[in-house]
Amino acid sequence: MSGCSKTCKLGFVKCAQTVFKLITGTLSKDKIEDELEMTMVCHRPEGLEQLEAQTNFTKRELQVLYRGFKNECPSGVVNEETFKQIYAQFFPHGDASMYAHYLFHAFDTTQTGSVKFEDFVTALSILLRGTVHEKLRWTFNLYDINKDGYINKEEMMDIVKAIYDMMGKYTYPVLKEDTPRQHVDVFFQKMDKNKDGIVTLDEFLESCQEDDNIMRSLQLFQNVM
Repeated sequence: MSGCSKTCKLGFVKCAQTVFKLITGTLSKDKIEDELEMTMVCHRPEGLEQLEAQTNFTKRELQVLYRGFKNECPSGVVNEETFKQIYAQFFPHGDASMYAHYLFHAFDTTQTGSVKFEDFVTALSILLRGTVHEKLRWTFNLYDINKDGYINKEEMMDIVKAIYDMMGKYTYPVLKEDTPRQHVDVFFQKMDKNKDGIVTLDEFLESCQEDDNIMRSLQLFQNVM
């Protein structure tokens, strides 16, 4: 690994650790202040004001995230391999590679093979502080692996299996091999209201908001983000 690649990876790991604290609620306001002092860049990042207007993060939070993501990674982008390595650190008792693959491609909205800071922070804003409707639309996009505007059963199965694999033994100490399939069968049957073999965005939104069991299951996704 080149020196530049190592620096980029370490910078993004630091950013991801900060994000993980934000997600789990362990990064307090005072801690954000401390992190900011340690990581403040000497100039104002270009476009930060626009991101503040477009997201639900404060300027100080964006500066902390920016420092971890871009100031130590001059290219300003992260590739899929680095993304996978980061997720592997957070879930050492499972296999996070497939879930990280799907999540990376959901972040990479332009399908360029890399995630820019703007892509990263925009998605985080939705997942951490967006409305229920915004979170559900983003989740639908994640499950729509081939981006054809629909979710089929195999796509849902691929995502659910990837989540189970990533969480490892701490999520399911005694897991039968067919458990993910059973969960998908139940949820897909509820969502596919006209029984045409696919779930549309409208069906997905309606099903999630009217069924507490589905909403509780989707909270697992938000927690592992």
